[in-house]
Amino acid sequence: MPHKKVRVIVTRRLPDAIETRMMELFDCQLNLEDKPLSQAQLIEAAKEAEILVPTVTDRIDAAVLSQAGPQLRLIASFGTGVDHIDLKTARQRGITVTNTPGVLTEDTADMTMALILSVPRRLAEGERLVRSGDWQGWAPTGMLGHRINGKRLGIIGMGRIGSAVARRARGFGMSIHYHNRRRVHPSLEEELEATYWESLDQMLSRMDIISVNCPHTPATFHLLSARRIKLLREEAYIVNTSRGEVVDENALTRALEAGELAGAGLDVFEHEPAVNPKLLRLDNVVLLPHMGSATIEGRLAMGEKVIISIKTFVDGHTPPDRVLETMF
Repeated sequence: MPHKKVRVIVTRRLPDAIETRMMELFDCQLNLEDKPLSQAQLIEAAKEAEILVPTVTDRIDAAVLSQAGPQLRLIASFGTGVDHIDLKTARQRGITVTNTPGVLTEDTADMTMALILSVPRRLAEGERLVRSGDWQGWAPTGMLGHRINGKRLGIIGMGRIGSAVARRARGFGMSIHYHNRRRVHPSLEEELEATYWESLDQMLSRMDIISVNCPHTPATFHLLSARRIKLLREEAYIVNTSRGEVVDENALTRALEAGELAGAGLDVFEHEPAVNPKLLRLDNVVLLPHMGSATIEGRLAMGEKVIISIKTFVDGHTPPDRVLETMF
């Protein structure tokens, strides 16, 4: 007799190949309209599912988990960040949580490097100028930006993505500096010729470009606060492909408006999808719709990790990408 398929509920559209495989393997409910579920809908899903597959935009908080049915045993999140899941409540209710680390490292690092290049060289401004029809041709002083080679890059969070960003930046002749909870292995420092700063404040005041690559946790909320943003030089740029909550967006906007910063490249926002209207009016800011990991290859790899986590768990083993509270 065949085994009864486990009940899996997926909160958003995933790549067709992943959804097809999930339908084959599990008793799977898909979100064909791809509209974000409301809190009430997430609660209903938690009441029904044995395994829930949310994304980073679904808030699986205590209000949702407290009403989950006893059959909910696994939350296999489609994404690396887990700040949208109340890990403590999940643990208390005996629910295992997994994520999809590693597979989006190169894609996000590529996007970070693209923003590091785009903002100082004014690529978005130039593109808008051409489209407007106002471009009058090449001029010796037209669209002057700043050279990347030789600039100091300060990386906040030297994990997988931060290290991948550093490798790319080295190829552009940048000097690598970093702040991290723990100093990285000496061999990595040597490879990247990276300078470690135990004090984030001291690093910020000396950098040309700051790249935010740390996860969002209670400890990193507004890590770049209004006070720390004021430490940056007027010629400095901020690039954020991590989480919007790490940066005080209002303080950043005020600094950009006042000319206290040269510019910013943002792929994430504190209250996304809402974006501070004042940011939209600034020419020295490149704004992207949280697309740092948005490659076909990356999404397929993430989906495969979700499937592996579910199959491993259902087979009675500990999933390879299990998330623990102590990890964040």
